[in-house]
Amino acid sequence: MSGRELWADGRLRAAWAGRDWPTLIRRYRALAGISQQRFGELVGMDQGYVSRLERGRARVTSESVVTRFVEGLQVPNELGGIRRDPEPDWAPSTELRARMAHAQAVGRADLRTADWIGRVLAEHRRAEDEVGGRDLWPIVRSQLDSITQLIPLAHGEAADRLMLLAAEHAHWLSWVAWQEQCWGPALAWIDLAQGWGVDGGHPDMVSWAQRVRAYYSLVHGDPVRALRTAEAARYAAPRSLCPAAEAAAVHQAAMAAAACAERGRALRLADEAHDLAVRMPDEAERPGWLYWLSPARARLQHADAAYACRRWADAAAGFRTALPELAGYPRDHAYYRARLEDAERRASG
Repeated sequence: MSGRELWADGRLRAAWAGRDWPTLIRRYRALAGISQQRFGELVGMDQGYVSRLERGRARVTSESVVTRFVEGLQVPNELGGIRRDPEPDWAPSTELRARMAHAQAVGRADLRTADWIGRVLAEHRRAEDEVGGRDLWPIVRSQLDSITQLIPLAHGEAADRLMLLAAEHAHWLSWVAWQEQCWGPALAWIDLAQGWGVDGGHPDMVSWAQRVRAYYSLVHGDPVRALRTAEAARYAAPRSLCPAAEAAAVHQAAMAAAACAERGRALRLADEAHDLAVRMPDEAERPGWLYWLSPARARLQHADAAYACRRWADAAAGFRTALPELAGYPRDHAYYRARLEDAERRASG
């Protein structure tokens, strides 16, 4: 695996962004399959110092040492100057918005760079499931800046591809901002994702952005607006949505209907969402941001709708069947495990 390929790993990039040297050294060595001695040779340090850094018994306090890491480990340019920001700038910048307004100009874009950034974003999605998004935030913002600089140089299908990639980044940034309770920026980012999806002609992304908005409304206690928005997500582009994107919208409508006490409607929608989701069992067939919507996830979502409708025994059975397949997602596993235990308690009571 080349140095560039190593830096596609989300956890390695998160460790770099946070200047978490023990994790960075362990992760780099594991990916590269090298010893502390060899790592030290790459960065110009003796094995003993590398060992102390890796165990957290020494600290990096000099920028000259950071430079050794940059050069010796071939840290990508977009990461070279990243350091942990105690309070990130969560909102989209005016400059970024202006740059995107100049899309579809005639020129030549570096689509190889765009493809690379797309693969890295896929790694970030998975890493966010384990390490959270705060450390990755400055990296993804930097990647989005790179994309928006390419768009004015593109036209036709190339510009449309870049628009989708920008929208995927904006969606990720919205989700992380939401988790950090930055509600306004989260809405601003998801609005950008939806707009860029429209501009690039990507109905699945347009629907997904509306589905995310529906989720935000439901969490904030407005199920009527959530149901309305989820239905709009489903019909954002009639007969143009892939089954996975439609499944996500229909499931969100089911959850909103349950919150509106329309339980019959919610259960019918939940059945429909499950049937749509299992029509695309292979990850490669689904849009990149729906990598997680496997058949096991579809069963869990179906059980979650039953839980929302207070059908405790059905919910518990569904959670119990699918939960073992969620081992690689610790936060989601904990969420559904808690749901399972509560459903079992209520069913037996």
